[in-house]
Formats: sequence, C-alpha cells, structure tokens
Amino acid sequence: MDILRLICAIFLPPLGVFLQVGLGRDFWINVLLTLLGYIPGIVHAVWIILSK
Repeated sequence: MDILRLICAIFLPPLGVFLQVGLGRDFWINVLLTLLGYIPGIVHAVWIILSK
C-alpha cells in the first residue's frame, strides 16, 4: 500500500498525504507547499508517508 501512496505523492502530493493521514494539519501544509512549488510538495508528501 505504501507503493501506491508514494506513486500518488509523486503525481499529486496532497492525495498521497490524504491517503496517509486524512484531512489533518499535514494535508493542508502539503497543499500550501504544493501551491508554492511542486517539488517541496513532493518532498513533504514522501517524508510524511515514509515517517508514519
């Protein structure tokens, strides 16, 4: 299941975070990071998925 989340995190970072933690603080931080730059959103999403 983590492979699916990582693939989602690469293409749609907020979706990968949503699948991991739901609509919490980390999701909204990831949305903001993705809007500011795609790469920071990906890095944050992968970090959230691998750390939990």
